Amino acid sequence: MVKHIVLYTLKEGVDKEEAVKLIASVLEPLAGQIPGLLKMEIRRAYQGMDYALYSEFESKQALTDYASHPLHLQAKEHFWHMLDSRTAADYEV
Repeated sequence: MVKHIVLYTLKEGVDKEEAVKLIASVLEPLAGQIPGLLKMEIRRAYQGMDYALYSEFESKQALTDYASHPLHLQAKEHFWHMLDSRTAADYEV
């Protein structure tokens, strides 16, 4: 299993509470719809970054496939323009 963690900041002027609700509403339902994506959580962060994404994948290949999956790309269209920066880490368990 691969755990994928991403920390994001949002652009200045973006309503952070509403943005995180929107992002969660389009990404969390992808678990079970995209092969190999086992779990997805989006939560407002309270120290340093604006929100955190935590997800679990069956394998490294599943994570790679997720990045270009049409459902993921479609979901990103709803919020990608609001993002300022991101930091990611992946590890196997």
